[in-house]
Amino acid sequence: MQRIRVEPISSYLERRRKGPIYPAVVANGFVYLSGLPPFDPETGDVKPAPFERQVEIVLEQMKHCLEVAGSSLAQVVKCNVYCTPDPSHFARFNEVYERYFPIESPARIFLQVPSWPGSFDVEVDCVAVVD
Repeated sequence: MQRIRVEPISSYLERRRKGPIYPAVVANGFVYLSGLPPFDPETGDVKPAPFERQVEIVLEQMKHCLEVAGSSLAQVVKCNVYCTPDPSHFARFNEVYERYFPIESPARIFLQVPSWPGSFDVEVDCVAVVD
């Protein structure tokens, strides 16, 4: 098993959670990504943002982590989406998600969570095949 640091995301996580955090783990030909909040790409802080922008940030982080781990969005086999309850989130999430998975989307579940310990509405984790 290989734990992978992904900069600047690992530094953001360590600063917030005060410990060694690995957003990606590679094992047995798969990469497992932790769910990440929508860290502001400029500062690493989690700031209030429109829902669609939060989804873009999370999926861009996911793309970056996968590439560092030797995989890609095209090789994602499963996503878990965690979202605060709002009737419009499902459709709005799908509009952004389709841009990242335009041809064949992976297996996916969309779960509602009551809240997060921060001002954000969405987090996504995934499993992908390693090149």
